[in-house]
Amino acid sequence: MQEDALRILCEKNKNISLEFLKNEINVAQLILSEALKELQKKNLITIQENSISLTEMGQKRAKTILEKHLALENYFEKTESKIEPHTAAHIIEHYVSREVISNIKKLSNLKKGGIPLTQFELDKEGLIAEIVFSDYKLFERAVSMGIFPGEKIIVLSVIPSGIVLKINHKKFALDRSIAKGIKAVEYGKF
Repeated sequence: MQEDALRILCEKNKNISLEFLKNEINVAQLILSEALKELQKKNLITIQENSISLTEMGQKRAKTILEKHLALENYFEKTESKIEPHTAAHIIEHYVSREVISNIKKLSNLKKGGIPLTQFELDKEGLIAEIVFSDYKLFERAVSMGIFPGEKIIVLSVIPSGIVLKINHKKFALDRSIAKGIKAVEYGKF
């Protein structure tokens, strides 16, 4: 939530009211107040009466967060994903590393989004190029497991109901119908 507050302040590029921020983030007042106190302790924001603004240090941090968000949004605008780009970026932005953002920027230039994991060659290192789900909850679940565009993968085996996938030293068994909605490219060939 702290990152969301910083991103919104950076997007608006001006002082905003506590009420406006509460409506944008859509959380309880108490939770937002705690997050803002932490940001204030870190010298990233100042709060005067009902007005919130970024400090110089906060502006630098917020710019980094906004750049990550915009890179993700740009990527999702170019994919076949049925999820609205701003929403997809919002869901994924808290999980991704700088390396993943770098990979996503490279993936944005691909002419096609890769092949479904069900067709991906076994034991080859790949990069998730696209997730084509129309269900937000399924997309969020995949992201929470570490399955998102720009992440390195290896398809370890095919099982009767799907595939076994390795991401960051973790193994996952994915149902065939889910694996079809995740497309990958061979690592280094993008």
